Amino acid sequence: MKKNADLSPGSITLVDVAKEAGVSAITVSRTIRSPEIVSEASRKKVEAAIAKLGYAPDPAASALASKTTSTIGLLVPSLTNNVFADVVRGVYDGIEGTRYFVQIGNFRYSALKEEDLLRVFLRQKPAGLIVSGFDQTAQACDLLRTAPCPVVQIMDFGPEPADMAIGFEHRDAARAATQHLLDSGYKKPGFLGARMDPRSQARLEGFKDVCRAAEIMDEARIVTTRQPSNVGMGRQLFELLLSRAPDTDAVFCNNDDLAIGVLMEAQRRNITVPTDFGVCGFNDIEIARNMVPEMTSVSTPRYDIGRRAIQMILDEIKSPGSVEDRNCNLGFELIERSSTLRRS
Repeated sequence: MKKNADLSPGSITLVDVAKEAGVSAITVSRTIRSPEIVSEASRKKVEAAIAKLGYAPDPAASALASKTTSTIGLLVPSLTNNVFADVVRGVYDGIEGTRYFVQIGNFRYSALKEEDLLRVFLRQKPAGLIVSGFDQTAQACDLLRTAPCPVVQIMDFGPEPADMAIGFEHRDAARAATQHLLDSGYKKPGFLGARMDPRSQARLEGFKDVCRAAEIMDEARIVTTRQPSNVGMGRQLFELLLSRAPDTDAVFCNNDDLAIGVLMEAQRRNITVPTDFGVCGFNDIEIARNMVPEMTSVSTPRYDIGRRAIQMILDEIKSPGSVEDRNCNLGFELIERSSTLRRS
């Protein structure tokens, strides 16, 4: 074997790793591709040799030798949003211990960027793809339907998926949240929404469904923006809502960031929550549970969606067509807390 000093990362081969580890080249290959079939002793030798030499398998070369790489693509609209952070955590926990790894693409809520990323990922021959929602461009939908690998659409439920899907019904969740406000004694609820992607729009429609049925629908109580969602935006939208409809007595926000902003602005204005005003969020992120008062929110199964999505991919890779429930609705749970405890 060449001296280590003469080896640059790009020049190190699988044979070099095998010699360093004292095993066969096929054992090194199996350790990289299917570590579960290699003995623990051999696997540790190979892993130590890889770490020492800095060997990095070439995914392009691997793809030429097989139909796919060991990459599973994960396309999400945001890496800073807590909602998708939980999904990503579930995906990584689910893939732990397998021979596969995750490559993340962030399309930043742009359908065109998502389409471009799909093309890039598919050229790399992924073993599977996980994408957010059903709201792709027509071209992207075609790419998903014809993809030569398992595909899971996540975080939504409804139309027929391109291959498989796992999520929940946003409109139904919003109906439950809005009805809860009415059942708690509030008479004139409003809606605050930011970003307004298709999932947020579905939540708005759920809010409208309940208000129309109760004959209290008032467009003045609906305030939305295409700008990104954050706590400060919640305060701004709440201020605008009160200027347009000052008799509003509760609000359903399309996410918890906005709802937290409402709570803060209500405190600044000496509006007592929940006695004088009710606040309900969506997603039930950790900080929502620790606000004062604790915030009512719709709990969504984000981690489970990520974990089960990757398992669906792995099951399909192992045995195509083995996943029976290919459009899975995990549901939601309305968590009632102090911010809406007033009763009629």
